[in-house]
Amino acid sequence: MGLHAQVRTRDGWPVPHAVVTVTDGSGGQALRAVADADGVVRSDPTQAPALSPGAYTVVVTALGYAPDARTALVGAAGRAEVGTVVLARAGGTEPPAPGVWTLDAAHSSVGAVAQHLGISSVHGRFTEFTGRIEIAPDVLASRVEAVIAAGSVDTGNGLRDKHLRSEDFLDVDRFPEITYRSTALRVAGPDRWTVAGELSLRGVTREVALDLSYLGTGPDPWGGVRAAFRAETELRREDFAMRYNQVVSAGIAAIGTTLRVTLDIQAVRAG
Repeated sequence: MGLHAQVRTRDGWPVPHAVVTVTDGSGGQALRAVADADGVVRSDPTQAPALSPGAYTVVVTALGYAPDARTALVGAAGRAEVGTVVLARAGGTEPPAPGVWTLDAAHSSVGAVAQHLGISSVHGRFTEFTGRIEIAPDVLASRVEAVIAAGSVDTGNGLRDKHLRSEDFLDVDRFPEITYRSTALRVAGPDRWTVAGELSLRGVTREVALDLSYLGTGPDPWGGVRAAFRAETELRREDFAMRYNQVVSAGIAAIGTTLRVTLDIQAVRAG
């Protein structure tokens, strides 16, 4: 009986202490509950009566986040199953202010995932990188550029990392840097963008599009202003002349042909 929901940020973190209010068709409050530290909302059945069957409005609010409102249908069991509610940071649909934003590497990550033996994944990251975002008054004219130290690849295994730095893969002695420069920006939704750009990796330059989510802007404890983004893309190794592979039993490749790349970015406004 009652209410069940989970409240999350766009990148999957729980929103503790979010407040969920359920109102009936006349606008009267039928139920109210607060999320726990894991972002889970459960009404106490000893204190919250069963809801009568029908349609209800569910409003989720949390300090620093834009509210979310939706309709929930309650059946004979008297329970509103709201599911997962994803909250955006307040002002998340407004682009960051025009100007130069510098990537904060200490609070950002560049990660990649490759399939291994056709049944699992190996996760890696690059630990050294720089970047800047120029937000133009016309946001579609904005630009992004980044430089990654290829030799900073880290998968948690020294022998594997040494192989990844070799000419079979990144060939870091000849190509120490991986670069990305945007060429266009398109709107993909209220707070989503498609960034077209050129990725130079292992001496090969290819057009690569990033699926970009803007997570919001806010002050930091040091008097600055930060913007947060999450970007994803998929790369084919052979497009960048990385054709090394091993074939194990049943013709399965030891290493997958594609890489899933995820960027979690914090950028600080300059000046």
